[in-house]
Amino acid sequence: MIQNSPWHKSGSIKSAHIPTLICFSHLRWNFVFQRPQHLMRRFAPQARVLFWEEPCHVVGLNAPDLHVERCAASGVTVITPKLPAESDRAEDGEQLKALLDLYLAGEAGPFIRWYYTPMMLPFSEHVMADCIVYDCMDELANFKGAPPELLPLEQRLLSQADLVFTGGYSLYEAKKDRHDHVYPFPSSVDAAHFAQARTAPPGRRAERNGARSRLGFYGVVDERMDLDLLAALADARPGWDLEIIGPVVKISEADLPCRANLHFLGGRSYDELPGCIAGWDVALMPFAINDATRFISPTKTPEYLAAGKPVVSTPIADVIRHYGAIQAVRIAERGDAFVRACDEALELAEEGGSWLPEADKVLAGMSWDKTYQQMHGLIREGISRGAHSHPIVSPTSWKGDAPQHYDVMVVGAGFAGAVMAERLAADGGKKVLLVDRRPHIGGNAYDELD
Repeated sequence: MIQNSPWHKSGSIKSAHIPTLICFSHLRWNFVFQRPQHLMRRFAPQARVLFWEEPCHVVGLNAPDLHVERCAASGVTVITPKLPAESDRAEDGEQLKALLDLYLAGEAGPFIRWYYTPMMLPFSEHVMADCIVYDCMDELANFKGAPPELLPLEQRLLSQADLVFTGGYSLYEAKKDRHDHVYPFPSSVDAAHFAQARTAPPGRRAERNGARSRLGFYGVVDERMDLDLLAALADARPGWDLEIIGPVVKISEADLPCRANLHFLGGRSYDELPGCIAGWDVALMPFAINDATRFISPTKTPEYLAAGKPVVSTPIADVIRHYGAIQAVRIAERGDAFVRACDEALELAEEGGSWLPEADKVLAGMSWDKTYQQMHGLIREGISRGAHSHPIVSPTSWKGDAPQHYDVMVVGAGFAGAVMAERLAADGGKKVLLVDRRPHIGGNAYDELD
C-alpha cells in the first residue's frame, strides 16, 4: 500500500519495505557518466535501484538471459538483458517482458518506474508502480536513427506518467503543455569533482608541446558535433592543439577530419576528466546547430566552469539562456566568429582567474545533490496525492476528452469490480466508469497467452 511507503512521509527508510526504483535507460551504465548515473547513485541509499539497460543481441545464445551486476561504488544493480542474435527482432518485446517479470518476481516493492526512453514502455508498463517518472533528458526523436514508433510511445508514456522531468528549459517549454506535472531540471554539476582541475600540477602542456595553446572537448562524438567547424578551427590556428575526448557513436571514424593538430583521443573515465581538463587553456563546445541540438542543455558548460576554464560554444539555446551573460562563456557562430571567440577566451585564460567568482556564484545553486533532493520531494508529493491508476479506457483519449457524467464509478477492475460494472451497465442501464491501477481488467484473475 502507498501509505506504508517510506517515500510517503520522509526520505529515510523506516521499515523493511524499501522502495524499488526501476530505471529504464537507453544509455548504458558504463558508457559515459552523465545524468542517469548522477541521479541513480543518489537515489541508491534511499531505494533499491535497478538500472535496466538496452538488450545485447548475442550470437549463439540459446535462450534469453540476464546479466546482473551490482556497482560497488554506488550500490546500483545494473541489469543487461541478453537476447539470441538469431531470434526474430519482433519477439524482443515479449522476451524482455518475460525477463523483467522473472527478475521482479523476487521483488516485494513498492515500485517506482523511471524512464529515460519511451521505447522501454511496451514491455514494462504492466508493472504496478506507486509512481511513474519520465526523465526526458533529450528530445530523442530528433536524434539520428530514431525509430518511428518513438513519438507515439512518448505520448503513451506521458499519458501514464505521474511526473515529467526535463533536461533543460527548452525541453520544458516543448513538454509543459503535454502534462500536468512537468518540471525543468537543467544540467547540474559536481563542482568539487571538477574543481580538482584548478589545483592540478602545472606544466602538463609544456611537457608535451612547449608553448602551444591547447583547447579541448569531452563528450560523445556524434551527429551533434560540428566536424567541419573543428577542421576549420584547426586550419585557422595551426599553432593550437585541439583535443577531443570521448567515444565516437553513430558516425564513422572515417568521417572524422584529419589534421596534425586535431587529436581524437577516445573515451576517458569520469574520474580522469579533471586531470584531462587541467591541461587545457580553453574548453570547447563545438556543437552543430541542427534538430539533434535544438533542445540540449549541455552538462559540460558548468563542468568546464567548475574546472576553471573559459568556454567557447556555438549558439545553443540553453547555453545562451543560462550562461550568455557570464564573462568566461563566449558564444559564437561557426566560422571566423568562433575562431575570434577562441582568441578572446585564450586572452582571458592568460589574465588569471578574475572571472572565477562570477562563475562560482552561478554554479553554487546547481549541484546534483540539490537536483536529487528536489526530485525526491516531488516523488513523495506525487505519491501522497493518491494511488497511481491506469484507466481501462484508452490512456491517449483519457486526458484529452471533455469531462463526462457517470452514474457510477467502480474502483478496481478485478473479478468482482468487472462483474459489478458489467451488471450495472447491462441490467441497470447505468453509465459506468471502471478504473484500475493495472493496464488491464481482471485483477488477479487476469491471464494471457504464454
